Amino acid sequence: MSARSERKRSRLGILAAASAGALAVTTLALAPAAQAVEPTAASIGFDCGTWGSGTADLTATQNGTAATITLTTDAITAPIALSAGSVRSTLTLTRNGSGTTTFTGRSNPAMAAGDPVSSGPLSGTVAAGDSLEATSLTVVVFGISVTCSATTPQNPGPFVFS
Repeated sequence: MSARSERKRSRLGILAAASAGALAVTTLALAPAAQAVEPTAASIGFDCGTWGSGTADLTATQNGTAATITLTTDAITAPIALSAGSVRSTLTLTRNGSGTTTFTGRSNPAMAAGDPVSSGPLSGTVAAGDSLEATSLTVVVFGISVTCSATTPQNPGPFVFS
């Protein structure tokens, strides 16, 4: 084989490899982004004893193994005006149908007296394949602890993380 035809074959090989690489990058760039958690929103019923009962709306997000859940519930209302960051919340969830995990936080917007309690993002850790369904919520305001128990399954279903 001549040096000229060897150079030509070498250039063709490099061109083919570059084209394949460009095609792979284009395919990845045009592929739809996968959602990390599904569903991203759910609702659930809570009974908070003498404090009341009602529904909670939950919104979940995920970034790797870190996840957050934000919630608003009319099962508990603010007894007085509350400043931002004054509510400590712990949401307990069943993990994969057997164990439990908690999401905690002290992040809430300012609330007027009588407003539904809103809290989050509550932070927790997840693994790929985790299926989490809320079972209880504990809210602490001015040292007063209110514990709520789930009365309905999470709808449309548990949060499944990827």
